[in-house]
Amino acid sequence: MSDKESEESWINPEEDRGWSQESYRNYMKRRNAEEQMIKEERSPKATDKQVGGNHYKDCKIMPIEYITKNNLDFLEGNVVKYITRHKLKGGVEDIKKVIHYAELILELKYGKEN
Repeated sequence: MSDKESEESWINPEEDRGWSQESYRNYMKRRNAEEQMIKEERSPKATDKQVGGNHYKDCKIMPIEYITKNNLDFLEGNVVKYITRHKLKGGVEDIKKVIHYAELILELKYGKEN
């Protein structure tokens, strides 16, 4: 499949892959910016890109920035991560993960069982 055919399949409304027109445009804008940096021999920072979607890149504050700046541990960080992305990615499953990680915090840090 050529690049042109691949691009057309992304934006063909009859071939919905779960991407809206707007998210496709945002993705292409980011990809073009990354490619421009490479052409200018500047390496994009790890925080400037995201592998596997854009559910974090479109946030005003990315979860990883919030987690690291506030010294949150693994369990707390996962609560932030899943609550941030539930509307754009995992839905109900992500909310269940938030609850599970909160229960793990209660049990492992405070000795409380469900």
